[in-house]
Amino acid sequence: MKYKTYKYSKIIRAWLLIGLIMLIGQVILGGITRLTGSGLSITKWDVITGVVPPLNETEWVQEFELYKETPQFHKINSTFTIQEFKFIYFWEYFHRFWVRALGFIFLIPFLIFVFTKKIDSYLIKRLGLVVLLTILTASAGWIMVKSGLVDRPWVNAYKLTIHFIFAVLVIAAMVKTLADVYAFKSLKKVKSKKIVLWVLILTFFQLVIAGIISGMRAGLYYPTWPSMNGEFIPSVLLDGEHWNWGNMINYDSYLFAPALIQFTHRMLAYILVICVFFMFFKLHKKVEKASKKWLNLTVVLVLVQVTLGILTVMNVKGKIPLFYGVSHQLVGLLFFMSLLFLYYSLRNKRA
Repeated sequence: MKYKTYKYSKIIRAWLLIGLIMLIGQVILGGITRLTGSGLSITKWDVITGVVPPLNETEWVQEFELYKETPQFHKINSTFTIQEFKFIYFWEYFHRFWVRALGFIFLIPFLIFVFTKKIDSYLIKRLGLVVLLTILTASAGWIMVKSGLVDRPWVNAYKLTIHFIFAVLVIAAMVKTLADVYAFKSLKKVKSKKIVLWVLILTFFQLVIAGIISGMRAGLYYPTWPSMNGEFIPSVLLDGEHWNWGNMINYDSYLFAPALIQFTHRMLAYILVICVFFMFFKLHKKVEKASKKWLNLTVVLVLVQVTLGILTVMNVKGKIPLFYGVSHQLVGLLFFMSLLFLYYSLRNKRA
């Protein structure tokens, strides 16, 4: 069956779709910023004046001098030239500029639609949640950056994960909004749809682990597959003395936490593949045509995602390969979104 929209115009639907695409772009830019080590290149957050980048050599020197005061410069990038600084500055600036542009593109039409009564109270509440989560994401992002400006040359892994998960929640809230606006629903009741919810929960947990992996740079420690440096279970995990909270906090100094997080990430990936195929065989004969498209997409994306994860690990040469790392993050996000759209397409009414 073809979904019928409620009462929202094509302009509203296109605007929301653009918003979702821009949110995805923001998360991917965050991944590029992380992988290029650019996140600490801008040491202050100026909401208004920060829109304009350095425009002349004097301003560039001033920004570079501020960066020279950071632990990252002293401990890692002390040989940086101003040209190398400009490269990492670009990605962090672009990351911040994109979120400002997103706010501009989203907020102004939102106010216009409210005053012209093009959207109802339900949609206003849904979008209000998106805005709130976006503010929390930005706040968590600045807290994350500040964690890398004192003593440590990198941001705190757990604070990075909080920032990332808030971003995922923003996208989840926007997906729910789009599913409502496009009236995703099923004409028949699907008894087995709870399995989609369980796969969603497992995927969300995997995203949390992925955030911690990125924060700890855990992918650098075991650049082999299918083994982890010749072992199925890293030997550091088999010694009970390593299982303490101190090792999880001091992940820069001890191998235990990166080993545990990467091992967990790998095992969850294998479990997810099994669960997605089980979900597919459980549902593919029971769901309607529109839902089946989302179901098929989840199978394709989970296989691509695992493949990209393997290629990322196997191409580590002292750092995470940018193309594979960013592609892995993007497909993981698309997989999570496809599960959400599948779940909403199986409901009997908008909720």
